[in-house]
Amino acid sequence: MTDNFMKAAIEEAKKGYEEGGIPIGSVLVIDGKIIGRGHNRRVQKGSAILHAEMDCIENAGRLSAKDYQRAVLYSTLSPCDMCSGTALLYKIPKIIIGENKNFKGPEDYVRSCGVELEIMNDFECIKMMEDFIKNNPQLWYEDIGV
Repeated sequence: MTDNFMKAAIEEAKKGYEEGGIPIGSVLVIDGKIIGRGHNRRVQKGSAILHAEMDCIENAGRLSAKDYQRAVLYSTLSPCDMCSGTALLYKIPKIIIGENKNFKGPEDYVRSCGVELEIMNDFECIKMMEDFIKNNPQLWYEDIGV
């Protein structure tokens, strides 16, 4: 069953897709409250780095180290090296991932750094990415640097 925070990340992913981008969404939660939301906006902004997690953390604004250390990062897709690195830099202790069937980031490394990962294998997240990759392979491969 999908929780409300993952539902919010899925809403962000759908928003990104409706804008012409890649359907990946993210929310940052502290003390049970969403303090940042984002979606992949590389296409929309002509950006090299605006993956969903990067957009989400940027939209949360400047936070203290103690805030990040109480945070949970939700993402509809397993975070890539760049997004995982950002979570590691700010010592975000937990990442909840909608799915890692269509793409798997450096999960073993992130775990080895002490981050708790929870993989939901959410059907909606899996289907959303399967459909997107099937219909937009060139854009998908650009997004993951292939």
